[in-house]
Amino acid sequence: MFYVAYTKQNTEPEKRPITFLFNGGPGSSSVWLHMGAFGPRRVVTADNSHTPAAPYQVVNNDFSLLDASDLVFVDAPGTGFSRIAGKNKEKEFYGVDQDAHAFAEFIVAYLSKYGRWNSPKYLFGESYGTPRSAVLANLLEQEYHLDLNGVMLLSQILNFDLSVDEPENNPGVDLPYVVALPTYAATAWYYHKLPGPNSPAQLEPFLKEVEDFATKDYAHALAQGTTLSKAERQAIAEKLRAYTGLPVSYILKANLRIDGGEFAKTLQDDADTTVGRLDTRFSGPTMDPLSKEADYDPQSAAISSAYVSAFNDYVRRTLKFGQDKMYRSSAPLWKTWDYKHQPPGAERPLQQATNTMPDLATAMKYNPDLRILLTGGYFDLATPFYEGVYEMHQLRIPERLQDHIEYHYYQSGHMVYAHQESLKALHDDTAAFIHSTDHLGKKSN
Repeated sequence: MFYVAYTKQNTEPEKRPITFLFNGGPGSSSVWLHMGAFGPRRVVTADNSHTPAAPYQVVNNDFSLLDASDLVFVDAPGTGFSRIAGKNKEKEFYGVDQDAHAFAEFIVAYLSKYGRWNSPKYLFGESYGTPRSAVLANLLEQEYHLDLNGVMLLSQILNFDLSVDEPENNPGVDLPYVVALPTYAATAWYYHKLPGPNSPAQLEPFLKEVEDFATKDYAHALAQGTTLSKAERQAIAEKLRAYTGLPVSYILKANLRIDGGEFAKTLQDDADTTVGRLDTRFSGPTMDPLSKEADYDPQSAAISSAYVSAFNDYVRRTLKFGQDKMYRSSAPLWKTWDYKHQPPGAERPLQQATNTMPDLATAMKYNPDLRILLTGGYFDLATPFYEGVYEMHQLRIPERLQDHIEYHYYQSGHMVYAHQESLKALHDDTAAFIHSTDHLGKKSN
């Protein structure tokens, strides 16, 4: 497993926190967090539009997390410069539990090799890195007797039944539409698509209103299914129109249920423009005006070349590594990924949508001092921000442990750090979280 570590020299290990950072996918390298968020150098990209081709601007990162912690950016097996080998290698690494075991063994080996067992320790996972972090936290505690100081989750999805990517394939489970509605509303607000002359001036109070509607009237209407009266159906559709900017006729044809890809394609249909999945602030030309849903992600198209090119240059020119190797920024592992997971207490892996909420809940109970930082972007359609809030509110933990969860959200997307103002806020909130949980300078009673 390939990694890049940045550590402060001439410092006693127990006086310096260490954070292991990874992206998700599954099938993503850590290039995004490395070159966009917390590494010592970052690539500059356009805020909400396509970044022009090379040469790209790489600058000293004023928002690197090195002021608060040593950093270890880890490439998942089969991504970056990490490679897998051996008989049945794909089955050994490409799955929820297999992947977590690989990361656990890596972390334990790293702590041993570099003498960091007595350092304050953290995980920082983004996207699929959040369910990985949940499984990993519990695995490290119970199998390796290693308590973490904190787990930091960016753009969370722990329960895949809540995914707004094609939930129509899972009829009867309507929660994806509920938890995605605030993101639809945020996006319509951003593009001035909300009907009427008085669009809300402030986003956050408006979203609280939408969340209340989503979890009450909207959820109740969806639960009624075909028994919902025609008048009630019309009233809900008109309310959805007020919050999403989509035509009432379209909402009714969709049976009040619009998935993420459909929303991204339809919001600006009048301009043949598709909004981003990872960040709806980005938009681009629609590939096929007749398609039902988005055919690509404008944000991914807008910034991927900058990140990948900048890192390939940086790792060879500055870090002096990889001259004869190919860096795999991503691999389509999600297509064949083994999503079966054996949560704590289960006798075997379960044949159901991946849900690692029990792992995080168990980790928090096993180590009742464990703190959680939950962060995300209001314009994220891949893992809608309210999905993470909903999951945390459903954790089976004592009420007092809910106080160990900290929430911060920003006017950005899945990759919060793609917006510089949000990157600064993300850094400040993350650094403050580490400083408040590293126990440095604190004496036990």
